[in-house]
Amino acid sequence: MALIVNGEVIDDAVIRQEVDLTRPRYEEMVNGLDPVAKEIQLWDWSRETVIERTLLRQEALKDPEPIATEAVEAALSTIKAQSGQHATEAAPGDDELSRDVQSRLRLDRFLQKLAAKVPPPKPKEVGDYFKKYKEQFALPEMVRASHIVKNIDENTDEQTALSTTQKAEQELKSGTAFEQVADRYSDCAGNGGDLGYFPRGEMVDEFDEVVFGLGLNETSGIFRTSFGFHIAKLYDRKPPGFRGFSEVKQDIEQMLHREKQERALEQFVDTLRARADVKTSAKI
Repeated sequence: MALIVNGEVIDDAVIRQEVDLTRPRYEEMVNGLDPVAKEIQLWDWSRETVIERTLLRQEALKDPEPIATEAVEAALSTIKAQSGQHATEAAPGDDELSRDVQSRLRLDRFLQKLAAKVPPPKPKEVGDYFKKYKEQFALPEMVRASHIVKNIDENTDEQTALSTTQKAEQELKSGTAFEQVADRYSDCAGNGGDLGYFPRGEMVDEFDEVVFGLGLNETSGIFRTSFGFHIAKLYDRKPPGFRGFSEVKQDIEQMLHREKQERALEQFVDTLRARADVKTSAKI
């Protein structure tokens, strides 16, 4: 069956294509639903998506302002390059492709104009969001550490890795700076083995257990992880806390503004849908 949206015929192949594109994401979202019911719902959602996209495109095409020739040519060149076709090479269907590109560019311009009409959030909205959802900006305990690691792999057996790590430990005990020993012995040489700041869970559990248990400027003994043998040194520790308002203010503004724009688009589409003439017909 074909759709007729405000007199424009939309072949069911378009809906089928939308179903194929939507299915992977849909399957992730919907669990426990009867397979038949899932398939019906997927087709209903895809059908509505096609209708809404058609309505937006129809509105965009009402704008008499032409699309710049340069923009159309650039888009066509990109499409041809992606398909392995030379940008200046003529091919059957170029006229139709050009019309399709212009339609897409008009839609993009229309959506940008619609979004531009939505005012940014007021300072009070931004501040209220920060206060209400402050836990979103929580920071875990962080440590800054360096390490020496000898990996156990197809090139280095366990005994060799342990022996090399023990030599590194002896140099540390003799007073050689950790950074120098790391650059000399570690499989992650460079920058003195510095790992920067990291929270629990970013490294393997065995590594976290040792490093987060060290005192400031304390060096561990040799310990084993799934990678191999390590020696670690703790340089700094930051307690749990929250990001400051000045640090997250711009992120909140952008997020709230984007949400407003999305709501405005949804409301506009609802208005178009309410007055649209949508019919189904035998395939034409």
